[in-house]
This record gives sequence, C-alpha cells and structure tokens, in this order.
Amino acid sequence: MSSENKPQAIASDNAAGNSGSVVSPSAGAPAPETPLGSVPNSKNKEKNEAKRLAKINKFLAKQAAQNQQKAAGDSESGAKKEKKSKEKEVKAAVPKPKPKAAVAVTTPKGEKKDMSQPMAESYDPAAVEASWYEWWEKQKFFEPKTGPNGEISPKGKFVITAPPPNVTGRLHIGHALFVAIQDSLVRWNRMRGLTTLFVGGTDHAGISTQTVVEKQVWRFEKKTRHDYGREAFVSKIWEWKNEYGHTILHQMKRLGTSFDWSRERFTLDETLTRATRETFVRLFDDGVIY
Repeated sequence: MSSENKPQAIASDNAAGNSGSVVSPSAGAPAPETPLGSVPNSKNKEKNEAKRLAKINKFLAKQAAQNQQKAAGDSESGAKKEKKSKEKEVKAAVPKPKPKAAVAVTTPKGEKKDMSQPMAESYDPAAVEASWYEWWEKQKFFEPKTGPNGEISPKGKFVITAPPPNVTGRLHIGHALFVAIQDSLVRWNRMRGLTTLFVGGTDHAGISTQTVVEKQVWRFEKKTRHDYGREAFVSKIWEWKNEYGHTILHQMKRLGTSFDWSRERFTLDETLTRATRETFVRLFDDGVIY
C-alpha cells in the first residue's frame, strides 16, 4: 500500500468503529442498553397472579358454603313443612268440642240483674256487662245527691264538665282515655259521700262538621254545598249530627260513663245558644269586649 492511500484506510476504519457495525459483543465491547420499562418485572407479576388466584379460591369457597347452607335450609324447611302438615292432620282427626252456649240474660231492661244463674266458665263481656247500666240509670245513681232542701253534702262537692266530643265522627281511644280517668275520679268521690256531678254532651264543631259533610257528599254524590243550596245543605248537616251524636252517646254509655243524663246538652241547644248570646251582650255592655 502506498503512503498516499494509508490516511484514507485509517479514516475508513475509524468511521466503521464509531458506527458499531463492525465490532461484535464477543470482541469485548459493551452490549447496547435496553429502553426503561420494556421488560416486565417478573416478581410483581408472580405476586399479582398469586393474589388473583387467592381471591378466586376464596370466592369459590364462599359460594360453596352458601350453596351448602341453602341446601341444608331447604331440607330443614321441608322437614318443618312436613311436620306441620302432620300436626294439622292430627288436629283435624281430633273432634272439636262443641262451643258452649252463652249465658242467657233474662233480666228485664231497667231491672237489677239476676245473679242467680250460673256463671260462664270463661269471661263473656256481653253477658257480664248486660243489664247493669239500664238499672243504674233507672235508679238515678248518677244524679247529684242533695239534702231535702237541695243542700250540698257536708263532705263537699265534686263536679266535672267533660269536654264535649265533636260530632264529626265516632269516638276513638283518646276519648275513652279521658272519660275513663274522669269517671274514675267522679265515682271515687261519689263513694266518699260527696255531692258529685258529671256533665256530658256533644259539640257541634261547626266548621269541622261542615268540612266532613262536604267531603262525604262529594265522595258519594259528586256534589258540592252549592249544588244543594243553603237550606238543603244545613239539613244534610243536621242529619249527620243526629246520626253521629246518637252514636257518641251510645258509646259513652257502653264505656260505663256516669254522666247525669238529665243534664246532657248539645252546644247548639236553644238554652245554651241563648245563654251564649246573653253572656256576650253583657260583656260588651260592660266594656270587656268590643
């Protein structure tokens, strides 16, 4: 090789060495670097796979336990049903005893109850309570006891005016509660010898009663008070009052309330209406109201 060609050969060799196309890894040169993240971490992969398999096994075990429990429950319920059906068959085979006839109440209305008849083997409210209230009323046990000239007992007096229930409907448990408490107090003081008075009645509750009647008329007849007219609708309200007012008084008697029925009033009775007008006129004349 001539001296002129030596620099060109050296330059070509250097260029080839820099490009890395000639030198192999076996010749001692470093291997090319791998890009970051291109190879997955084998340890993390194994851990994740183990966790996944553990979750699957846990789910399968739980499902198997539930299926086993369900099968046991089905067999148990089937056994219970079979047992109940057998019990029903046994009960059906046993002849039922004939119901015993209720004790007949032979006491005439208003007379003291005949207690000579044998008592029933079990409690029968209708038979136990029958006849007593009518006799109490006839004997006027609920009227206040006074002296020959109307004087009050030396032991004193005890008076309660029961809040009159509205004639908007039948009595409910709240009415039974206050009547039971008040009546107990009245009866206790009556037995103590005091002159007692328990006054009862019903309240017209004008607006509330009108509203109830209007709803009933619309519900069953699809009419309003304007369709009826004033006079006809007022008559409709009085029909309602007579029906439910009578029901309320009957309920009070069934509760055993010791009202003095000779003083029973309705808030629209003429005497009460006249007394109300008189009271308001006097209060106005005295300048108390305006």
